[in-house]
Amino acid sequence: MQLNYRVPFDQLDTADLFIDAIYQGGKKGNVTDDPINKLMGCGNQGGFRIAGKAPSYGFAVLYSSLNDPDWPDYLDFETGLFYYYGDNKQPGYDLHSKKGNRLLMHVFNLIHTSKTGRNSVPPFFIFTKGPQGRDVVFRGLAAPGTRELPPTENLIAIWKNKDGFRFQNYKAVFTMLNVPTLSRSWLNDINNGNVLSNNCPAAWRRWVKTGIYTPLRAPRSVEYRSKDDQLPANNTQKDIVDSIYYYFKDDPYAFEKCASEIARLMDPNITGYDLTRRWMDGGRDATGKYRIGLINNAIIVDFALEAKCFSINNSVKVEHTSRLVSRLRHRQFGILVTTSYVSQQAYKEIKEDGHPVIIICAADITNILTRAGLGSKQAVNEWLTENFPKNI
Repeated sequence: MQLNYRVPFDQLDTADLFIDAIYQGGKKGNVTDDPINKLMGCGNQGGFRIAGKAPSYGFAVLYSSLNDPDWPDYLDFETGLFYYYGDNKQPGYDLHSKKGNRLLMHVFNLIHTSKTGRNSVPPFFIFTKGPQGRDVVFRGLAAPGTRELPPTENLIAIWKNKDGFRFQNYKAVFTMLNVPTLSRSWLNDINNGNVLSNNCPAAWRRWVKTGIYTPLRAPRSVEYRSKDDQLPANNTQKDIVDSIYYYFKDDPYAFEKCASEIARLMDPNITGYDLTRRWMDGGRDATGKYRIGLINNAIIVDFALEAKCFSINNSVKVEHTSRLVSRLRHRQFGILVTTSYVSQQAYKEIKEDGHPVIIICAADITNILTRAGLGSKQAVNEWLTENFPKNI
């Protein structure tokens, strides 16, 4: 993604905050290069940069590289939701031993236990790793929680196992508010203890006063994805895809079950699937059921799934996608799962002709597995051998 607005390091202390702008780091080669400290006047290390102390927090910066497979923070541009993990990331510590988790517990208690609690919730500013050096990208102003999930799922404590030791950490959900620009004047007001000043954004004021979120949703403007968008973005993701490909490459039929499980991990409303027999396979590698609605009053929709265990240098072409499309019956949809990518021509034809086909490509596979706690080569290899044992 090419971002065209950059703020030089020497202008940070007077700069406004613009959505998706790059704020450049310094060039000295030490911690003073950190742009968040100069821009916001808070700490220069860690994911949680908190101004003030409990219970009178001034504001909080949440920083993420978006590239930690064990703790896969995630910004969903289309829904406007930001999923962020706490700072208790090593065994040997209590869930609330770290300042970040104490902050999360505090603010989520405020919004769910008192109608006036939002008045004491500090604004959250979201930053992610920039394209080079110490640069950061400002992603927006966020409020804790969301109306898209029940209160019990806004902040959850999850268990992890590392080196044989179990421990807990928080997973929190924030709503990115529809505020394209934050003025330096408001940042100054916040530092002076006047969050709801005349410079306060309307979306933040509305949330504090009413609890109504105004999410920043940004649907994709391009219907089909490029090759680069579909392939792994880093070596960790490539290792995950390679593990799957090499595990099944000598028996592509066996990948069908794995592909079906990946689809189920993507969406738990997939309630079941049946694999076709090998000698009957004509492109429909599995058929399944998808549930829409409440469990006791749901509509079940049939789907067909096709799995392609290809190397990342070998694309899924029109002849492959056409087989799936031609076999879809009335009111069915299709899912195509591949360890590679779909060629531009095939992808464009699916989208432009309006075919109801979901593409799960290599990059999607890594994201789905990472969110399921399978964010490393070792974890994926263990998952493969446990769930898809090879015939000996």
